[in-house]
Amino acid sequence: MSYEDGKKLKIFTGNANPELAKEIADYLGLELGKAFVGKFNNGEIQVMIDESVRGKDVFVIQPTCQPANDTLMELLIMADALKRASAKHITAVVPYYGYARQDRKTRGREPITSKLVADLMTTAGITRVVTMDLHAGQIQGFFDIPVDHLGSASIIAKYINQKKEETDMGDIVVVSPDLGGVTRARDLADRVNAPIAIIEKRRPRPGVAEVMNIIGDIKGKTCILVDDIVDTAGSLCGGAKALKERGASRVFAACAHAVLTDPAVERIQKSVISELIITNTIPLPQEKQIDKIKVLSVAPLLGEAIMRIFHDVSVSRLFDK
Repeated sequence: MSYEDGKKLKIFTGNANPELAKEIADYLGLELGKAFVGKFNNGEIQVMIDESVRGKDVFVIQPTCQPANDTLMELLIMADALKRASAKHITAVVPYYGYARQDRKTRGREPITSKLVADLMTTAGITRVVTMDLHAGQIQGFFDIPVDHLGSASIIAKYINQKKEETDMGDIVVVSPDLGGVTRARDLADRVNAPIAIIEKRRPRPGVAEVMNIIGDIKGKTCILVDDIVDTAGSLCGGAKALKERGASRVFAACAHAVLTDPAVERIQKSVISELIITNTIPLPQEKQIDKIKVLSVAPLLGEAIMRIFHDVSVSRLFDK
């Protein structure tokens, strides 16, 4: 990036994932913007932008991960501060979009919180959103501003293809954990040149899933179970167990967003999963880093997206297989 470009483009971050923000800034050859993001004594979020952003294109790197309400409020308050400081454009780079699973009403008198969060971002002054692997692609329609929806499939596929060259993985089949994830599984399968299979399951009660059937040939093959979010890992580990019981030789898992609430790490450690491939859209704390979990960086992908947006170049080229 040229010196002149560097003066017009600014990268800021809250406290959600500063390591990822630093990686992105390094990729672009920039320094992170100077800002203080903390709390007042009463717990309210305090933001101070410590440099001029007048007329600048500003990108705020802030996944709305745990603690979701704090990270979301940091993003909104930073956007308000930047808007009032006369930033030209404010792009929220939200690798993990919190509240994405509350995208519809499943029973009476429920909120659609994904839509509420979209409205809050727009009201705060955000003029564009960059995000990754939304739980439901339709969430893009909740925004009245441009949304660039990136996928982690290219990053995961590159790692798998490299692993295929270095080790004997045998015949691979990409497995969707449910009928709703078929498109995601197909995208990864096309990139690793493999067929897909689907786990058919039912939920007798909330939080409990029972595998009913496996659609596709998995016997004697290396299965890659792919999903967007791994939270408690109950469904993921249960699906992996079912694949092994039905003849799979090995089971790998790949998820974009590692929420990993307790007892997820313990379940993964004890499971039949050989390796869980995740990205760093959400930071992985030291206590959750185990040998079975492989973390891939999304910084080059997001850095390239930021560069393309800044230069008014097509972002859709990043989706090419």
